[in-house]
Amino acid sequence: MAITSELRDDGIRVVTMEHPPVNALTVQGWFDVAAAMDEASRDMSTKVVVLRAEGRGFNAGVDIKEMQQTTGFEALMGANKGCFAAFKAVYECSVPVIAAVNGFCLGGGVGLVGNADCVIASDDAFFGVPEVNQGALGAATHMARLVPQHLMRTLYFTARTIKASELVQHGSVLEVVPRGELDDAALKVAGEIAAKDTRVIRAAKEALNGIDPIDVNKSYRFEQGFTFELNLSGVSDELRDEFAGTEKSKK
Repeated sequence: MAITSELRDDGIRVVTMEHPPVNALTVQGWFDVAAAMDEASRDMSTKVVVLRAEGRGFNAGVDIKEMQQTTGFEALMGANKGCFAAFKAVYECSVPVIAAVNGFCLGGGVGLVGNADCVIASDDAFFGVPEVNQGALGAATHMARLVPQHLMRTLYFTARTIKASELVQHGSVLEVVPRGELDDAALKVAGEIAAKDTRVIRAAKEALNGIDPIDVNKSYRFEQGFTFELNLSGVSDELRDEFAGTEKSKK
């Protein structure tokens, strides 16, 4: 598993997630994403960040297998803290973050994208928060930044997904391009931002965060508390076992 960060000569920092087979990140993986974003904030040579992924999809959330192989609540607590750190680092990154989304973007992936400043997607991209299927809650805070309130609730309660092309009409996805053109499209927008005075862009990012009507960090933290309650009650384990059985029967 690797979270890589490369600063280009033009000031564009490209952060790439690559954790086969589906980019479901481990606890350490989430903290590594946070570290990459924090590095971008500190480095005044970084003018803008492009967050992308290699593989079949952008991000499939947390690594459920890691939780199943760990006794007690250590992995759950680690995933909660790791996701919180990663989402927070994207949102609070001192420079704009452009999410280049390919394929599936689920659960924690929506947390990353929802906190980004600009979203560009490939024509095969889709988004969803299937947490209720596995007895967990979270990322509604971030899905609500991508779609209107009633649609968010419908997607959340049903665990349905929505295509990137449908998000363009809501203004949350800037554009949808063929898969092979995704990186170039993201870098094009990043180049426009990188051409500006970095001092102004960093001030603008802080100002825009300051006028947000909802504190995304507190909102997501509130959601996380219900996941812990569900795990304490045993509901999460039951649903995960049931979900795993359903998935196996489909194969």
